[in-house]
Amino acid sequence: MNGLQRLSRLAVIPAGAVVFVQGRRLRRDTPRLPDAAAPWFGEISGPRPLRLLVLGDSTAAGVGAPTQDEALPGHLARALRNFTGRGIRWRAIGENGVDAREFIERYLDEATTQPWDVVLVSLGANDALGLRSRRAFSRDIRVILDRIRSTSPDARILVSSLPAFARFELLPNPLRWNLSLHARNLEAGARAVVATVDGAHMAPPPPPYTEGFFATDLFHPSAQGYRDWARFAVDDAVSAGVLDLD
Repeated sequence: MNGLQRLSRLAVIPAGAVVFVQGRRLRRDTPRLPDAAAPWFGEISGPRPLRLLVLGDSTAAGVGAPTQDEALPGHLARALRNFTGRGIRWRAIGENGVDAREFIERYLDEATTQPWDVVLVSLGANDALGLRSRRAFSRDIRVILDRIRSTSPDARILVSSLPAFARFELLPNPLRWNLSLHARNLEAGARAVVATVDGAHMAPPPPPYTEGFFATDLFHPSAQGYRDWARFAVDDAVSAGVLDLD
């Protein structure tokens, strides 16, 4: 990692006033899309059903898609069904806008009340937006993964990379540049943690976003974007040898 990336929060200071104004304007002008409609659970019939949990922030809440079946949980369940041939019982737990610390405080107990076979963790975007430190974010990811592992000792834990903010055309510079730099810093810290947890895998940065990937707010995935993400997550986990579920 280069020195500038490691000092990503300090890199914001010279452009601090501009970044602050741009961030405030972005929050004011960006349409606030609702969470995906309930229910936040579902099932695909098949033999020996796998228990799937998607946890995290707005992407776990399905913001940008009409229903959770058309958001990340439903698409991920279908991608796993296609790969494994097994049934899937899925659930989503999360909240739009939470960072990793807030997820721990509000939802980690609920997420670890039962064992899971596959868990997808999607956190970090709001940690980057809030300029949280790499140390704090890495500590929180450690807490989350350790709790999942303690209640689901055999689970395959898939951790999403942080958003590729450099590709978000909605974001003006220098806000886009600073968010991208800080997100990469946080992601590097999370990768170091994930690498120490058996059965856990953090996805690489996503491929270029396709036309139609974003919802109408140009920030969250659309139903098509969630489908692309789910397929990428499963294909990557298979290639990494993580989804040995037999």
